[in-house]
Amino acid sequence: MPEYLSEEIQGAGIGLRQPHMADVLNLQPAVHWFEIISDNFMPLGAEPLGGLDRKQLFAIREHYPVSMHGVGLSLGSVDPLDWDYLRTLKSLANSLECQWISEHAAFVSIDSKHYHDLLPLPYTEEALDHLSQRILQVQDYLGHPILIENATNYFHCKYDTLTDGEFMAELVRRSGCHLLVDINNLYVNQHNHGWEASRFIDTVPRGAVKEIHLAGYSERGNLLIDTHNAEVAEPVWALYRNALKRFGPVPSLIEWDNQLPGFELLQQEAAKADRILSEIHIRRAEQVATTEKDFAYE
Repeated sequence: MPEYLSEEIQGAGIGLRQPHMADVLNLQPAVHWFEIISDNFMPLGAEPLGGLDRKQLFAIREHYPVSMHGVGLSLGSVDPLDWDYLRTLKSLANSLECQWISEHAAFVSIDSKHYHDLLPLPYTEEALDHLSQRILQVQDYLGHPILIENATNYFHCKYDTLTDGEFMAELVRRSGCHLLVDINNLYVNQHNHGWEASRFIDTVPRGAVKEIHLAGYSERGNLLIDTHNAEVAEPVWALYRNALKRFGPVPSLIEWDNQLPGFELLQQEAAKADRILSEIHIRRAEQVATTEKDFAYE
């Protein structure tokens, strides 16, 4: 395990998907940690510990740290919070002994009808206040902060009064949440809208960033789509390096949700992230040593 790993979840992890679970359990590959899609393991009304997938998950948890990433809480919706969903989420987190829970600055429900897309919010004071209050309620119920991920946007809202970075920075200040920075989302938004990813990185509070996501995109003409069905693109790796220079060696996850490859390719992607994390750690340690040496000669 690399020397920079000081907490349970550190280094590069991999999104755990059902087709790989049996091999992960049987082969126990060299991976620092896994992240699950919470919703895949918490069907409402089902037996809390039932099903082969859940049994495999808890067996995997005996060997690896696990974080939880949700897509169904619909924090940005004006629908009432789904307390049955939250109770199931909390039960799963407690069973996995997992306090690292993340969600999105987005919504998936309108008038109690759920959709299959993470719909972005406008970057306005009204949306910011609404989302902050919802996060506060969720955190109060769970008993700890959650991580909020920046969204992919495929249109520009004319009512926006804040940049994406200003919105997320203020969300941290008002709610006390942490951030999950998706580097692929930043790059897709930069390409599609001209939003400066570097400005986002410079705007959000450094200490609030607890996790980073890396994924692949697809090209549809001049548009990039956050499809999670390919290797991490080189421009995203470059942006990742720049992000780590500011945030430090933040735990980072390889996401791949569609057209899943063999697990070996995911390990290769995670190994590349780990090498970059290690480089950043070494560089920072050298900078600290140089600074301490300069002070010693004063």
